[in-house]
This record gives sequence, C-alpha cells and structure tokens, in this order.
Amino acid sequence: MSNKRKFLKFLFDKAVAAVQPANFIAEHLPSYPQGKTIVIGAGKAAASMARAVEDNWTAELSGLVITPYNHSLACERIEVVEAAHPIPDSSGFNAARRILTMVEDLSAKDLVICLLSGGGSALLSIPAEGIRLQDKQSLTAKLIRSGATITEINCVRKHLSAIKGGRLAAACSPAQILTLAISDVPGNDISMIASGPTVPDKTNRKQALDVLQKYAITIPNNVFECLKNPAIKTPRLDDRFFDKSETAIIATADDAMNAAAAAALEVNIKPLALGDQEGDASKLAQSQAALAKAIAAGTGPVQPPCVLISGGETTVHVRGSGSGGRNSEYSLALALALSGHPAIYAIACDTDGIDGTEDNAGCYVTPDSLHRANEYFLDPKKLLSENDSYQFFSKIGDLIVTGPTRTNVNDFRAILITDQ
Repeated sequence: MSNKRKFLKFLFDKAVAAVQPANFIAEHLPSYPQGKTIVIGAGKAAASMARAVEDNWTAELSGLVITPYNHSLACERIEVVEAAHPIPDSSGFNAARRILTMVEDLSAKDLVICLLSGGGSALLSIPAEGIRLQDKQSLTAKLIRSGATITEINCVRKHLSAIKGGRLAAACSPAQILTLAISDVPGNDISMIASGPTVPDKTNRKQALDVLQKYAITIPNNVFECLKNPAIKTPRLDDRFFDKSETAIIATADDAMNAAAAAALEVNIKPLALGDQEGDASKLAQSQAALAKAIAAGTGPVQPPCVLISGGETTVHVRGSGSGGRNSEYSLALALALSGHPAIYAIACDTDGIDGTEDNAGCYVTPDSLHRANEYFLDPKKLLSENDSYQFFSKIGDLIVTGPTRTNVNDFRAILITDQ
C-alpha cells in the first residue's frame, strides 16, 4: 500500500457513493395516486433526491424542495430553491412558506412525497407565532457554538417552529404522505431528521427549555414565553392525520460504513467497525488515537494492517475565533494525540462534502503532519484551543475538498494502522 492518502480517500469515496439517492429512491416510491402528486422537502440531498424521483415517476408531478447554496441540480418538474445553512435566512423562510401554500386544500386522493435529509432543519424554517426569523438565527448560532448535540438542537427548533415537529403533516391533511429520508442522526430517529416535519414529535417544551439551561443559553422574553405556552405544542402520535402518513429511511451511516469496510477487505485490509460515535470531537480523537496506538503495539482487538471505521456526529464547543468544522477539529486533536506515530494515518470528512461552514469536506492526518506544521511555525495546541484547525490543515496542504456531494449521512472517519 504505497499511497495511504489515496487508500483513505478511496474508502471515503466508496462510502459517499453508497448513499447517493439514485441508489434507493425507486424501490420506495408508491403507486400513482388517483389525484395529484406534490413533492416537497429540504436538506443537503434534496436536489438529488428530487431528481431521482423525477427519473422514476412518469405520471404528473410538481413540487418544491429547498437545499443549501451551491447544492442544487436541474430538475424539470420540481423546483429547487437554495437557502442558507446552518443559520436560516429569508430565502429558506420564503420557500418554506411556499411549501405550506402548496399543500393547502389537498384532497384524500392526493399524494405528498416529502424528501428529507440532513440540513433540513435550517432550510425549512418558519418561526412559531411571536418568534422572529432573527430570533431563530441568533439562537441557532448560540446552540451550534455551545457544543449541543444535533438531537438537543432539533428539540429546541421543533418547539419554536410553525412547520417542524409534525406540523407539516398537519398542513398536508387529508392527503396521503410518504416521507423518504436520508438519515444524518445517530440511531436513525426519523423524528429528528430535519426536525421531523411530517412525523409525530417525541419531545416536549420542557425538554427544549432544559437544553437551553444546560448550555447556559440566554434567550429573549418572546422565545421564553413561546416555550412556556401550553397552547403551542407539537402534534403527537394519536393525531388522526398521521393515519395516512408513511415513512422510510432510505440511506444511513451504516450503508456508508459497510461500503467502506467492503472496499478495505478487497485489498486485504481488515476493517474494525466502531459504529456511530458522538461526543466532543477532541475527546473522541484522543480515545480513537489510544485504540489505534494499542493496535499498532500489538495489544489491540485486531492486528495490523487494519482500518478503524466510524461515523456519527461529534460536537465542538467553540471558545476561540478561528475557523474549522468538527472533522478538522477532530483531525487536529488526533494528530496531537498520535504525536507522529509512524504506522498510523487517518481521514475525517463530512459525507455532505462540507465540514461545518468551510470549503473542505475534511482532512488527512499523517505521521509527518506535526513535523510539516513546524515548517510553517504553527502551534497545533494553540490552534486547537482557538478552534482554528482549518488554518493548520490548509497550511500543510492536507485539506480534502470535494464540493457538495448532495447526500448526507453525517461524518466518516477511517484510521489506517499499517504493519510498517
């Protein structure tokens, strides 16, 4: 294995290819309805999912989906609107309102196909009564910087929304609803994917307030009053309009990780699946570095050559003013923890092709990462403390730039331990 970077990128490419919507959409589409069919949705995969529906649906079709800027694809019958992510903007707000208008006055003979993927929470943003878009923008930014998990963030979002947490399903009634989702959440809880706009909500207002208290996030009085108002509640499982609602998760992180594991086996590299992993990015890096070093020393659960494969979504508590997503944060912490171990290489990327708000999907970590950083007089510990991991990997030339992949099953990490 002469080119370790090439091998790790090969695994990532296999993982992303395995979860493209075109691979799964057709088998989940229903029979044509007696009435009309409307396609709606939001997320980083929304445009590619919409095109896959069009390619496999010959009957009448119309609709609108929302995707982040630079993620669109040309569709003939379904309009694709671009909007901001992860902080919502007026483009997403206006498009979400148009979606609600589209599903008004539907009949029981009509069908709504809702296409959801990661990123949909920010894109499908209509604040609850008494909440301004500026309130949602400010609160979202605070939650992201706090280190809250995606489950916690989406819990809060649901209870400050006029469309999430099952409310979109209520708007579609009495039409039949089919929700097709690509999962970016640990455990594949469909009520958390894009904050579950078409499925019953399992959370409550108290839980949302608890999240804000846990991370010491201050909120204006109108937001507090909304979260305390018993009249503003999300739909529950026993609401009748869910009787005509069906859901299917069509791609998950497991699909991506399994594809990478199979690709590793093809070249006689034993994969060790670690599954979805959450928690602080730096702490996870330290834990996985310890496991990799144990394996390299011959005291681990497998013998080299092997590759540790994991997914999930880590968190970053932003304390500094630097730039970088959770994968570059993880990678810099991993490089420090490995301290130039000669037998260990790694890749960490977001399967959507965008690590946080930067232009890279992720980064490589190699035995000489820290040595090359010294040539640029970089202080990796200081950069990590300032959340400035992007600068580190940009300077040493180890950013991975793919552009939007138009799918999203969260992060992909692979640590290669060679037999030297």
